[in-house]
Amino acid sequence: MNTKILTQPVQEFIKDYKGNIAKLAFAGSPFPDISVQELIQQIEGREKAKKKLNYLLELENSYFPPKLNLEQTSSEHTAIYKASLIKLGTIADLTGGFGIDTYHFSKIASSVSYFELNESLCAIAQHNFTHLNAQNISVINKSGLSILEDAKKFATIYIDPSRRTESKQKVFFLNDCEPNIPEHISSLLSNCDLLLIKTSPMLDIQVGLQELKGVFEIHVVCINNEVKELLWLCSTDNQISVKIKTINIKAATNETFSFNLDVITETNYHLPQEYLYEPNAAILKGGGFSHISQQLQIAKLHKHSHLFTSEILIDFPGRRFKIEKIIPYSKKEMKANISGLKTNVTTRNFTETVEQLRKKWKLKDGGKTYLFFTTLIDNTKVVIRCSKVSS
Repeated sequence: MNTKILTQPVQEFIKDYKGNIAKLAFAGSPFPDISVQELIQQIEGREKAKKKLNYLLELENSYFPPKLNLEQTSSEHTAIYKASLIKLGTIADLTGGFGIDTYHFSKIASSVSYFELNESLCAIAQHNFTHLNAQNISVINKSGLSILEDAKKFATIYIDPSRRTESKQKVFFLNDCEPNIPEHISSLLSNCDLLLIKTSPMLDIQVGLQELKGVFEIHVVCINNEVKELLWLCSTDNQISVKIKTINIKAATNETFSFNLDVITETNYHLPQEYLYEPNAAILKGGGFSHISQQLQIAKLHKHSHLFTSEILIDFPGRRFKIEKIIPYSKKEMKANISGLKTNVTTRNFTETVEQLRKKWKLKDGGKTYLFFTTLIDNTKVVIRCSKVSS
């Protein structure tokens, strides 16, 4: 890292810059000891921090890493959530990166060992830790797997394997990530009470369970209905059942739903009643639809539709709608009821895509009307016209 970036005139330039980055790149740096690429890295870093790391903007002399490292780092919300899962005591963050998770771990743990192979990232993280007054973090510029050579045991080991190859290609299977967790899982488990693993939200849960050992909880973490992380909690303790915990972090409140993966439950099915429910993205990823039906005492429209219904309005981890009309999916009914309508369109277990339906029936985007194109338990295709129920 170039410490000359931390001088007051340069910091003011970075914070106040509102122009076009391309023009700055063409014009060059106004500071002789700082390249234009270094300036752009800090300007872009501050812009990205506005979306997920706002507390760093309030910190004097924050230093930001390259764009790729920022894209891969946890947001403040997800880092706080992960910190709530760790066991108290000593923590080893084996893939420290920009250090966002490490910093939030340090607020709870007695001490945190931050491991990172990239020397520049280590320097940046150490700088920010110092200015954040995180005095219980030790920065170690070496592979996190080096802990396997020592006898030291940690309360929690955290690992977030890189999901990019050397050629910058994205990968999702754990065996393709670096470090290869399945290859070292037994040794990692023997060095801690809790092993916390972050994986791509694209990883199939059943595939992950096959690759890992000692999994007792899987957390599906969403922010504003977008799946951001899968968190795998592992230990050497024998577990009867794996628990799935879903959380959708929103500005006003968090939506949560949990179930035991190995417990078999029956699903209730019914034709549409007074209200329609659409599960949030965390539940759609985590599954457990039969558990929703049983726990919340509501019925599912079809095995593959993933929409629910009830006569009485209930609290629900997702969107809620008042059903206004059930429209059979036929040319005559469509032309009479929805052709040319301004509406929000969703498909669940339907043969045509949203784009195809909009084009076919000349539907405009927006408005307060919601249309769900779906299949019912009797295998009839329908359009459910609804209005949204506010949370």
